[in-house]
Amino acid sequence: MNRPVRIGVQIQPQHADYPAIRRAVATAEEAGVDLVFNWDHFFPLTGEPDGKHFECWTMLAAWAEATERVEIGALVTCNGYRNPDLLADMARTVDHISDGRLVLGIGAGWFERDYDEYGYEFGTAGSRIADLADGMRRIRSRWSALNPAPTRDIPVLIGGGGERKTLRVVAEHATIWHSFADAATFEHKSAVLDRHCADVGRDPAQIERSVGLGREGVPGPDADTLLELGATLFTVDVSGPDYDLARLVEWLAWRDEKNAVTPPL
Repeated sequence: MNRPVRIGVQIQPQHADYPAIRRAVATAEEAGVDLVFNWDHFFPLTGEPDGKHFECWTMLAAWAEATERVEIGALVTCNGYRNPDLLADMARTVDHISDGRLVLGIGAGWFERDYDEYGYEFGTAGSRIADLADGMRRIRSRWSALNPAPTRDIPVLIGGGGERKTLRVVAEHATIWHSFADAATFEHKSAVLDRHCADVGRDPAQIERSVGLGREGVPGPDADTLLELGATLFTVDVSGPDYDLARLVEWLAWRDEKNAVTPPL
């Protein structure tokens, strides 16, 4: 499957007033980004730990109304923060508000402060991954029962690289696998994912490979290598209060250059 190169941006909802977040989303869409993500936390992850912060899914509903073209989603929703059937309904609703532009990014969760301060059971890494697998089954079952149904087969992005459990869940449920790996690690874990796909009887080409670029990476040989290894979705991070999107523009130019050389089928 010859996929186009796509660029995402994670607008981290920390240390900023909401108008600044809204402007960053509008600027990113105008610049030509393919996907705009936030994240699902209750407190900042960097900088002042008690700084300004906003909630994920109410924000996604606002973005669904405020944007016209880009896909939107969380990078990623924590499965443990909401009843999976409720989350399925929330996702279906944002899917309709956005006219079919939602990507359900989801993961097992890891930030213990969120759990402790909001009264969720943190458990263990293993229990959280097991809950994610069960949650995905419930989400898909609920989608099939909702009226009206989702506007499309909502893409599911699952983040993580655990080789025995997490990548198995990816093979079973994901449309997109998201990682933060360097090229060598990405190649290894992508091969592990392919083996899990074989075990569950799924074509690995059905799963788009995604890489988080953080705040430092720039287009160059490392990105070219990841592209050669099968990554096609690359996501830049930006944080408040200023949301400097200059580096995003560089990645959009790189995307256009690569897609012009090998147009997608």
